[in-house]
Formats: sequence, structure tokens, C-alpha cells
Amino acid sequence: MSEEILRMTAIELLSHYRTGALSPVDAARAMLDQIERLNPVVNAYCLVDPETTLSHARESEQRYLKHEPLGKVDGVPVAVKDVFLTPMWPTLKGSRIVRPESTLNKSSAAVSALSRNGYVPLGKTTTPEFGWKGVTDSLLCGPTNNAWNPAMTSGGSSGGSASAVALGMGPLALGTDAGGSIRIPAGFSGIVGFKPTFGEVPHWPGSPFGTLAHAGPMTWTVEDCALMMDVMTEPDSRDSFAAPRSNFGYLADLDRDIKGLRIAFSPDLGYVDVDAEIQESVRKAVAVLEALGAHISHVDPGFSDPLAAFGHLFYSGAANALRDLGPRQREQMDPSLIEVADKAGKLKMLDYLDAMNKRLALSERMAVFHDKYDLLVTPTLPITAFQTNREVPPDWHSTRWPSWTPFTYPFNMTGQPALSVPCGFSSAGLPIGLQIIGGRFADKLVLQAGQAYQKAAPLTDRRPALFAAGGAAG
Repeated sequence: MSEEILRMTAIELLSHYRTGALSPVDAARAMLDQIERLNPVVNAYCLVDPETTLSHARESEQRYLKHEPLGKVDGVPVAVKDVFLTPMWPTLKGSRIVRPESTLNKSSAAVSALSRNGYVPLGKTTTPEFGWKGVTDSLLCGPTNNAWNPAMTSGGSSGGSASAVALGMGPLALGTDAGGSIRIPAGFSGIVGFKPTFGEVPHWPGSPFGTLAHAGPMTWTVEDCALMMDVMTEPDSRDSFAAPRSNFGYLADLDRDIKGLRIAFSPDLGYVDVDAEIQESVRKAVAVLEALGAHISHVDPGFSDPLAAFGHLFYSGAANALRDLGPRQREQMDPSLIEVADKAGKLKMLDYLDAMNKRLALSERMAVFHDKYDLLVTPTLPITAFQTNREVPPDWHSTRWPSWTPFTYPFNMTGQPALSVPCGFSSAGLPIGLQIIGGRFADKLVLQAGQAYQKAAPLTDRRPALFAAGGAAG
């Protein structure tokens, strides 16, 4: 029964809770057992507190016994990335310089929404220091390993959440994404990861990376992703950038027919070198969308690589976050983070303003592009997962992580919604992701397309070998 519980989606758990076939306490215990068994292998969680988890589960169990469930995810276990404030647990953000007591009794917007809806917190998932890079390792917590091959990276910065979901250590997880930090680990880990339109999900406190940063769900299925969006989009007045609330539910009409959708397929954005196996998997995925009735056009969006502008904007955020730290604190931090922050701290204001102008031009270009095309489809990443505890693959042409994430960071600059959904595996058994991008506030359409694809070409029955008890293939 335990493995059966671990394979259930959040939607399935809720159905079992309502009928009395399963208790939230049973689900929480099964996942805590899975964490105890597998976390030493992948290091997905940096904090686990079974007593608190089971206390929330028992409260949920009592609500169901009274037929009074609370909100949309009552009793569903959720993994919380350790950049989200949780009132009962410290939020260290992968850093040795954060004072734990300074973060208690506070709640991020997403955590507040989940709490109002009866979630069961499973623990805090690992992140690189301040979520600054596309892999997950830190001096505080060490590296997070890939669920499909622990010798490889899980990606980042939401790598802990990705490994947790892939291995049944929680059906739902919170992630953040300022340059790909939800979609990168989702692509490397064979799960669903969604970066909503900037402002669609209230995000408080603000990120060091400003308006590049989005909060979003990480799940096993697109359906669960939509469920989580129904919760995370609840209003929170603390986020002054939050858009007016939509009067629709993401789960409603999720199974919409995508026949007639105008989809642009860009296999390389016109400038990216993509692994041959990834090219083939993504091409087959696009053929599935076409068979579902979408009109596919092979076309690039027509912009050059905005890497330099992204770097100015992203690393300036890191420099600003570290500006008041003294030498003693800096000595305790990731040396590479210090390096990029120090470099960005020397940036001229005119160069920063030029990067802002390039961001605006890119946003305008994509807005016009989506007048003609409903969606843009690309690979999530040009490579599969590489060795753990590294920022870049061996013998790579650059020392910095954005150099291998060219499909993700442009759409942080534009603030568009972007979904990564699994579309295949390499010959080495590593996941490959398909990225579906929509115009601003076309979040529901993006999820509908992802749902249509996942229903037509599901990989949801295939779990990592680690998942099953005894290590048998899932």
C-alpha cells in the first residue's frame, strides 16, 4: 500500500481522502518513510520535521472525518523550497550566514495560500545559496543529486524540490525561477515545472533577483500543476506587483481540445547547439501536438541571444543582496557567488540601463510574436543532466551556468509563462523536457497544451529505479 500511495498524484490523494479510503496521516507517513530511505542518496531535503508534518496530517484527518475539508489541497503533502518563509521552520536559503531565528514566525505568500487550503508541510528542500545558480549545491547543505542517476545533478536552483517529486517524497513542491530555476530541474528530473507569468502568482518577500523571479509549482503531472496554481494565485496584498486576480480556475477546462492552436516550433531559437537525442525527442513531441490538431509552424522568434543583458540584470541582483556583507560573512559563502557579485558590483549604470532596454525590446518582440502564434515550443534544455556538484559540464566552454540554459532565461526577461513537461529519455536514461511558452497571462492556455500533450504521450508511469522499495525499476 505504501508504494501505491507514493505513486498517487495530489488529485488522486484528494479523491481517496473524500471517500475515506485513505487518511492524510497514511499519506504523510508513507512519504516521510520515503524521505528517510532516499534523502541520504539524493539530498533533496535540508530540513525534515516528522512531528510537525504528522500534526498537520492529523488535523486534516479530523477535518475529513467531520466532512469539513479546508480548501483545495487539504491533507496533501507539499515540499517547500528553502527560500520560502515558513513560520514554524527556519529559512536558511542554503547559506551559512542567515540567522535562523530571524526567519521564524513569518510566512511567504505561497506558504500562506497553501496553509489556508490545509496543506501538510513535509519539510524544506535544498537550494544553492540564495538560489543563485542552475544547479543545487551549497557549502551549507552539499549537492542535490538527480533522481534518475545520483551521480548527476538535479539541476537548480529548485533541485531539491525536483528530486523530491520524482522520487515520491511529496506530490507537490514549491519552486522559484529567476533564470530557469523551476524548469531546469524539472527538465533534468522528468517532472512538470511551471513558471507563471510574472505577477500571476503573488510572491512575497521579493527576490534578490527582482522582477526576473517567479514562484511556481513543481509536480508529477500537469493536472497537479493546475491544482497548485488554483491555490498559489490566491490574492496576497503584500505583493505590490501582483496582477488583478483572474476569475477562473486552472483546473477548470484543463482538458480543452487544442485543435486549431497556432504553435511555433523553434528547435534551437536560431542560435543554440542542441544535443541530437534531445532534438529527436522534442521533434516527436511536436508531432504529437500536430496530431492533436495544432497548426505547427517551424519558425524562430527572431531574437539574438540575450545572455549578456540577462547576466547584467541577474548578477546585479546578487551584488545588491551582498552589498552590506563584511569580509567575515563573505568568507563563509559560495566563492563563485562572491565572484559574480563582485563583478556585477563594478557594472556601470549605463550598462545596466542598456540591459533594461534590451529586456524591454525582447518583451516587445515576443508580444508581437504572440499576436501571430498562440504558443512557442522549444526544448527545455540543450543538454541532459551532467555530473553533480558542478556548475557546468566538464570541458564546457564557459564557467557560468546560464551558458547551458539558453532556452530558459529569455522568458524570465519577458515575464512570460513557460512550462516544462517530460517528453522522453536519453540513451543513458536521463529525462528530456519540452518547453511550452505562452504570451503574458496566457498561463491557462500553456497548461492546457501541456495537459493535452501529457495525456497523449504520458511518461507518468515511469519512475526512477530508486523510487521502488529495494531499488526495482518503477
